[in-house]
Amino acid sequence: MSEIKKKKTILSGMRPTGKLHLGHFVGALENWIKLQNEYQNYHLIADYHVLTTNLDSSMIYQDSIDMLIDWLAAGLDPEKSPMFRQSQIKEHTELHLIFSMLATVARLERNPTVKDQARDLHIENMTYGHLGYPVLQTADILLYKGDAVPVGEDQVPHIEISREIARRFNNQYGQTFPEPEPMLTQFSRLSGLDGNAKMSKSLGNSILLSDDRETVKARLRKAVTDPLKLRKNDPGRPEVCLVFSYHKKFNVEEINEIENGCRSGELGCVDCKLKCSSKISDFLDPIIERRKYFEANLDTVKDILKTGEEIGRNKARETMIEVREKMQIG
Repeated sequence: MSEIKKKKTILSGMRPTGKLHLGHFVGALENWIKLQNEYQNYHLIADYHVLTTNLDSSMIYQDSIDMLIDWLAAGLDPEKSPMFRQSQIKEHTELHLIFSMLATVARLERNPTVKDQARDLHIENMTYGHLGYPVLQTADILLYKGDAVPVGEDQVPHIEISREIARRFNNQYGQTFPEPEPMLTQFSRLSGLDGNAKMSKSLGNSILLSDDRETVKARLRKAVTDPLKLRKNDPGRPEVCLVFSYHKKFNVEEINEIENGCRSGELGCVDCKLKCSSKISDFLDPIIERRKYFEANLDTVKDILKTGEEIGRNKARETMIEVREKMQIG
């Protein structure tokens, strides 16, 4: 226990959208798995956050279970990384309410991440909850005294708001919370198969962690490549080819060979895609096998979730006792 206390704390989470794709793994999950050996990790299934952009809650539970299975199959260890649902730990909403008194509307409206999301989702009338997304996220992080948050660059503005809220609470009521630092992921984003900057299931441009070999091959067959390389013998430009960017992640050992073959025209796009799909499937095979185990043992998955929620709840209660004492309230 003393060794755990010496470790810095990380809070990471995802909105439950069901089965995960390679973009989720590259942008977040891969880093979580590595960091769980270096930090005290808590992992949040952010089911309340789903409601900021979609009020239909009918699939949230099933999507949460599917996402949790992918977390486990990819390598998150529940012994090192408790996993829990936001909605099952009521202290999230309590601390969110308190923090909402510390953030001005003007400050939240300047948040570029929320602006971009509203634009991408064509949201004209933003709800109070959507505008306050970073405030609830701050409560998620600081409830567990998160020292750091692994995020992509697009989430850095949210973390800056978290730091401001922590600072304001500490100045008003006494030192209570750390000011969390963003930890940028090394390979923060994987482009979609259609060339879109972001891989997304809703756009139909993703490869799921649960896709079998034939599915990966079929999906990658449609991936965009260098528009100037029309025939096999045409010289290509790997730097503008989406498939080459996948090789850089999943086929590092052959990257020089792939690049030279593309530039010289010796390697055609069809063969390049086949090589890439094979390497991606080599990577996914063990994840899929572990997923099959958890799918066949759902009681084990639910027990992991129940245990994680007990651990999260105990930590959250401890924090809120301190918060109420500092505020002399309740």
